[in-house]
Parts: sequence; structure tokens; C-alpha cells
Amino acid sequence: RVLFTAGRDSIIRSWNADETSKTRNPCIKSMEHHTDWVNDIALCRNGRTLVSASSDTTVKVWDTERGFCMSTLRTHRDYVKSLGYAADKELVASAGFDKQIFLWDVNTLTALTTTNNTVTTSSLVGHKDSIYCVALNRAGTVLVSGSTERLLRVWDPRTCAKQMKLKGHLDNVKALSLNADGTELLSGSSDGTIKLWSLGQQRCVMTYRIHKEGVWCLCADESFNKFYSSGRDRMVFETDMATDESVCLLREKAPVLELELDSNDSPGIWVATTDSSVSKWSLSKQSSIDDSNEECIGNSSPLCSIPGDPGIVRVHVLNNKRHVLTKDTHENVALWDALKAIKIENLGKVDFDLEVKNRFERVYVPNWFTADSRTGMLNIRLDESDALQTWVTAKDIGLANDDARLNLGVLVLQSILEHWPLTHRHREFPDGDTTAPDENEEVQKGNGYFSFPRHTPVVFGESGDSGRTLMRLLVGDAVNLQERLFLDETVPTWVTDVVVRRVFPKYLKIPFVLQPWKSSSLQPLRRFLDE
Repeated sequence: RVLFTAGRDSIIRSWNADETSKTRNPCIKSMEHHTDWVNDIALCRNGRTLVSASSDTTVKVWDTERGFCMSTLRTHRDYVKSLGYAADKELVASAGFDKQIFLWDVNTLTALTTTNNTVTTSSLVGHKDSIYCVALNRAGTVLVSGSTERLLRVWDPRTCAKQMKLKGHLDNVKALSLNADGTELLSGSSDGTIKLWSLGQQRCVMTYRIHKEGVWCLCADESFNKFYSSGRDRMVFETDMATDESVCLLREKAPVLELELDSNDSPGIWVATTDSSVSKWSLSKQSSIDDSNEECIGNSSPLCSIPGDPGIVRVHVLNNKRHVLTKDTHENVALWDALKAIKIENLGKVDFDLEVKNRFERVYVPNWFTADSRTGMLNIRLDESDALQTWVTAKDIGLANDDARLNLGVLVLQSILEHWPLTHRHREFPDGDTTAPDENEEVQKGNGYFSFPRHTPVVFGESGDSGRTLMRLLVGDAVNLQERLFLDETVPTWVTDVVVRRVFPKYLKIPFVLQPWKSSSLQPLRRFLDE
């Protein structure tokens, strides 16, 4: 049995669910193609295909056996937050912050090729605000969506027609669970309530006030007799809809993002939390709520657990514009080299602000990159406007014992695309022309000083803060045929000028004059300022 997980780090992973309690690292493979948070995944075609939704505005279709991204759907214009899946019809619905819902035939998506790459989709239009969740019944005859409008919209996906609106929640609707025939619906909201709806009667038939804070996730058993819920309060409850009795199964260490029932040989429930861990817990009923202190006791420890790595939450670029300090969720501080894309040192649990202060240098270096931790990892961004503005000497940055002038942005770009064959076929001549070298001639690769680790991920995107992602690859994969074709079409001109044509930005000197203070007897001083 295989368990699939995804999250803030943009990576989808598969795990051996039978071995999670027996081996230290039961990870089978990692699927890397998204460039922002993966918000939802749906396993289709009996586990052979996986569909993922991401904050990079794309929906991707994966071959789970090969771990290969078969196609990327770029229909959404904002974060894609949720997927619904109709197993009997192999239909997937995607919804997000662009207020749009799109319907996709999974069999059609898996049949796409380079020559037959046209896909049509149906869209459901009518939401007035961001959509957080969407659900389909197994037959694909009913679709329900929840949003920040604090109501539910019900659709017929066969005709894309609106059927009804269900009002009752007092805050954003964050979770949905629809029964197999599409007649009953559960909804969870940030208002802390869970509501059971009869779609035939078009009304709420029961409100469950189990949680003290917002409900973020719901799942129900196949018979739709019991449901499981959790969210911000970290407590996971099992509720019997026949008796309306709720029992606390467990209390996690962090808010719960997702629940998934495991009904195989060892029944349990998988729980994913904001601290990046995924654990399987027993469904045995240990305790209900202790009314005296309103605390959930429940099971004391999971059956097995997949611990997550700590994510980076703080980033500071030092004023030498090369080194970066980071702090993760475990309070560990680390020092990175942005020029070489490597971690220099783990500093441990030290005072982050004091470390920033102690590492201050009396130097001025122009900004040539920006850094953030959006995906829980250190992200370095180069923009055309300033990436090529910083010149230093090789001696100053410890690359050589000479005064050769080096452009930091150029060094990084050359190292990023060192394995791209197009950069190997050209060299510079005195007249500025380029040509292909002789067959036996040694070709210069990279920048001649250092190379990036081959596993370093690289993303090309449109300019601007809201620019869409164009492609993602690992540094070492630039030699592969498919990545080469994408790079040929994607790499912007200002980058190819540097790494292919080797036309470098000019090193400028700007004249300036220092005027003495009025009461001073000094003469004006004229010098040149290195830009």
C-alpha cells in the first residue's frame, strides 16, 4: 500500500504505508514539478494517476508509477485550493481563489501527447468570492463548493447548471464530504460547526458543535454513518450520525490540515498537521471530552508516524549580499552561501537577531537578489532589473588570488545552466561573434570557479511578484532532452546573452566630485566611483 503526501514545500511524495513503523525512511519517490504550495491531491484510475492543485496556479497530472508529470493545466489565474473526484466517472473538479471551478476528464488528460495536447474543459461560473473546498459524489452527478461567501453552492456537473444555495454557516466554509449518491452533505466551517445537509430537502438537518475552533477537514466512512473531523483545535473526533454521539480519538500537537481513513488490514486514520508530520492513529475509542476541563484525552500515541523536516520561517540577507541567515520551526539558525547555493554552517539554537547584529560588516554591496522562505526552504530570486548590477574582485570573495572583476549575477546564472548543452556549443571571439567549437576542442562549462549541486531546483517565471511559473527543473537535469527543449523555449534573452552568447554587462565607472564643507580649507576632490 502506498500513501501520497504533499504540502508547503511544493513536493509530492509517496510512502510505503506498510513499512512506516518499521523503517527509518519509507519514502518511495519524490515528484517535483510544482513551484509553490501543493494544496490538494486526488488519486485516480485505481492509483495509477494523481492530480495535484497548487498555489502556483496550476493543476498537474502525474504517472504515479514513474513519478512523472504528464501534463500541466494552466486554466486557473490564482491559487488552486481544492480538488473533487468522481471515481465512477474519472472526473476531477478543480477550484480556487479565482472563483472558478473547472471539470477535467482524467482519461483524456492521461492520453495527451506532444502532438495531441489539446484538452477541453467545462467551467462552473457563479461564485463571487474565493473557493476553499469542492466535492463530487462517486457518480459525478452532484458537485458542491464552499467559499468565503459562507454558503454552499450545489451544481449539476453534467450540465454545469446551478441547482441551489445552502445558507447557515457564519464564517468561511473550509471542508466538505458528500455521500456516494449525492443526497447528503457534511460541511465544516471556520465558525467551529459542522452541518449535515439534506440536498433533497435543501436544508440543514443537524448542526454539530464539537470543536472549540475552526473546522478545517472532514472525512466520512463509505456508508456515511460516521464522520471524522478536526482543525485548529488539534482534536480529532469520531461522530456517529445515527446517535449524534461524538468521541474524541486523539489530540495532535499542532493544528490538523487533513484526515484520511485507512480501512485495510490495520484500520486507522492518517492525520496531517501544520508541523509537517503525518501520523496514523488507531480508531479505538479511548475517551470522550472531559467536561471538567474540556480537554480531549483520546489515544496517547500514534500507531506509526512520518516526521516532517523543520521549515524555514525567518530569512535575513547579510549586508555583504552573499550570505543569508535562516531560522526554522525548530529554532535552529543556519548560515547559507547564496552565491554557491550551499549551506555553510548550522549554528544551532542561537539568538537570530543577535547573530544578524554580530555578522554586520562595514561594506556596501548592491542588491542583486532577494530571498524568502515561502515554501519552507530558502528561495533565492534573480530579477532582470538588478541581477547583473553587482561587481566584485575574485580576491574579495575568495574565488582566486587576483583582482579580476566578476559579476555575481553572471556567476550564478552560468552555474545554474552549466549542464545545458546550448551553453557548451559557443565561445567568445574578439569581434563579439559566437561559433561552435571544433569536435576535439575543449568547451568551457559554467563559470570556471564553482558549480551548483546537481539536485538544486531552478524555476523560471514571468517577471513581477505575481508572475506565473514557466518551468521548473533540477540543475543536473538540464542535459536531458525534455528539459533541454523547455529551456530552449523558456530562458529569457537577458539570461541567454550571458550564458550562451557570453555578452556580459559593462563594468562602469561614474565620475564624482567631493565638495569640502564651507568652513574647510580643503580643495574639491575628483575621483571615479565603481558602480
